Amino acid sequence: MTVSLRAIKITFATTIAILLAQAFQLEYSTSAGIIAILSVLETKKSSVNIALQRVGSTILALSVATVLFQLVGFSTLVFGLYLLIYIPLAYKLNVEVGIAPCSVLVSHLLLEQSTSIGWLTNEFLLMIIGTGIAVLFNLYMPSKESQLNQLKDEIEEKMKKVLVGFDSILSDYTTNEKVESLLKELYIDLKNAEKIAYTEYNNQLFSPNEDYMIQYFDMRQQQVKVLAEMSLDLSVCFLPTKQNSVLANLFHQTANQLHERNPVVDLTKDIESLLNDFRNSDLPTTREEFENRATLFILLTDFTRFIKIKKKFFEQQEE
Repeated sequence: MTVSLRAIKITFATTIAILLAQAFQLEYSTSAGIIAILSVLETKKSSVNIALQRVGSTILALSVATVLFQLVGFSTLVFGLYLLIYIPLAYKLNVEVGIAPCSVLVSHLLLEQSTSIGWLTNEFLLMIIGTGIAVLFNLYMPSKESQLNQLKDEIEEKMKKVLVGFDSILSDYTTNEKVESLLKELYIDLKNAEKIAYTEYNNQLFSPNEDYMIQYFDMRQQQVKVLAEMSLDLSVCFLPTKQNSVLANLFHQTANQLHERNPVVDLTKDIESLLNDFRNSDLPTTREEFENRATLFILLTDFTRFIKIKKKFFEQQEE
């Protein structure tokens, strides 16, 4: 939520809450506006959850205050005793978000020297109006779906370039500086995308597949970590061998099949075929060939993990 949108929501929610409290002829009507300010939060779910917690906290605060004021009397020391009892209980019951506004409501009882049904109702309605109006205004949240889809496309495109870069490193023995730069960009992009995905998730109160984007970007983060490990190993593959060429071709093929909906069945078969080729090929005759073959085998093993991460994601979405 942008600062300007938040400012507009707070302004209107506060004004309407105060006017509504005045329309119901509630005392201390401005308190409803203050509660509205505190209740306009970043997402729909957080607003609803906090509103419910504050209502529960109000019931707790008014109950504790009523018992103490009736038993001991109305004084500043009793208000302090109320805080001493109420605050630990609020934390224990996970309604501590209401400590400040609820204590303000209780202070009204102290000022009026009364815990009558009328005054308790007055304070409870101030909380209901303040949180209720804030929740109503927070039901409108601009969708971030198009932004997430754009980020998804950009991330997939960069991952394709990394795989094509792997192909070039194995085929043409180019440096991997460009690949390293892309991997750094991917880390930043995925962190940003994950943050936005969680915001969108918390803005969907009723959605059957609301956490899809979170799962998707988590899957891509796992894959990028594998690509980063592979990038380190690629720098030592310098001998032109048949296996180099086959693996390079596999990287290029994967770059063209990176889309989220691809079940990677064919790629899995290609990897199995290449593993069999490794096992059945002639043994290396020199130290350099042995090190090259060992590195290629590690690369293939890591690449198998890369593909399995995608396959697991696809299977989860199909369930």
